Amino acid sequence: MTVLAVWVLCAVGWGAVLAGLRRSVHGPARGPALFAHTATAAGIVLLFSLIGFGSLHATIAVTAEWWALLLVTGFRPERLLATGGLGRLAAWAALTAAATLGATRLVFQI
Repeated sequence: MTVLAVWVLCAVGWGAVLAGLRRSVHGPARGPALFAHTATAAGIVLLFSLIGFGSLHATIAVTAEWWALLLVTGFRPERLLATGGLGRLAAWAALTAAATLGATRLVFQI
């Protein structure tokens, strides 16, 4: 059941970041930002299958990254680069690490 919850949280987080990028990124950066975010899911599965590591670990990591990004930026992902500075980037990295560690322990019962 926890694996299903991770997949649902991953899909919802991915969609929320996509909606935030579509809503707030304008100009020449919009196309590449949307393409990169759309290609992320397939790229992660492909990368982890090539290196022989389970995609569940990757799913947990990107789920933590997307939700940490949303929380740190107030559901406006463009703030990470536009007005964030190093403080917001550090907060995103720290929150991602903590959430990844916690979710991994929860899913794998370590």
